[in-house]
Amino acid sequence: VLGKVNGNKAVLLNLSCETDFVAKTDDFMGFANGLLDLAFENNLSSAEALVAATYNGTPVSEAIIELTGKTGEKIAVSGLEVIEAETVVAYNHPGNRVGTIVGLNKAGFEELGRDVAMQAAAMAPVALNKEAVSDEVIAKEIEIGKELAIQEGKPEAMAEKIAQGRLGKFFKENTLMEQAFIKDNKQSVANYLKGADPELTVTDFKRFSLGS
Repeated sequence: VLGKVNGNKAVLLNLSCETDFVAKTDDFMGFANGLLDLAFENNLSSAEALVAATYNGTPVSEAIIELTGKTGEKIAVSGLEVIEAETVVAYNHPGNRVGTIVGLNKAGFEELGRDVAMQAAAMAPVALNKEAVSDEVIAKEIEIGKELAIQEGKPEAMAEKIAQGRLGKFFKENTLMEQAFIKDNKQSVANYLKGADPELTVTDFKRFSLGS
C-alpha cells in the first residue's frame, strides 16, 4: 500500500503480492511508484483505469504479467483511490502494510493532516462521519444492539432505545471525525481540527490495508 501527494491531489495505491520479501524488492517498489506517477499524469482514479493504461510503452496488464513472471508471485492492482483538496496528505505506515490519504478544506495544514492520516491508519474508521455511514450498516448495528439488550434481560420495549444509545457509541468509535484523537483522547478529531481553525475539517479520507 503506497500513497503519494502531488500539489492538491493525493493518490493511494494497493498493489498486492504474496510475500513481504517481494514487496520490499526494488523491482516491486519501483513498479508501485511508477504506477502512482502514471495515475497522476493521466488523471486515473480507479484500479480498472490504471490496469488499462500504458506503462513505459506497455499495457499495465502486461507489465503486471511480466513482473509476476520475474518474481514468481501473483501481483495485482487491488485498489486505487484519489482525493483532491486544499490540503492533501499521504501517510504510509512503516512496512507499507497500511496507507491512508486525507483531504482538508483549507490550505497550509499539512502537519494536522498528517496527524489525521495517522489516525485513520491506526484506528481504521468505517466512514468520515455519522452522516457517511450507510443505512445498511446503521440497521445492522441497531439490530445487534437490540439483540444484546434482549439477551441481557432488558424488556423488548426498551431494546430500541438501548440500541440507539449503542449506535451513538458505534459512531464515536468508528467514524473518523468523532473518534477520540490518538494524541489526545480527551477530544475528538473534529475538535482537534477546530482548535487550529474553527472552519477546518476533513473533506475525505481513503484507507487501504493488506488483505482488505
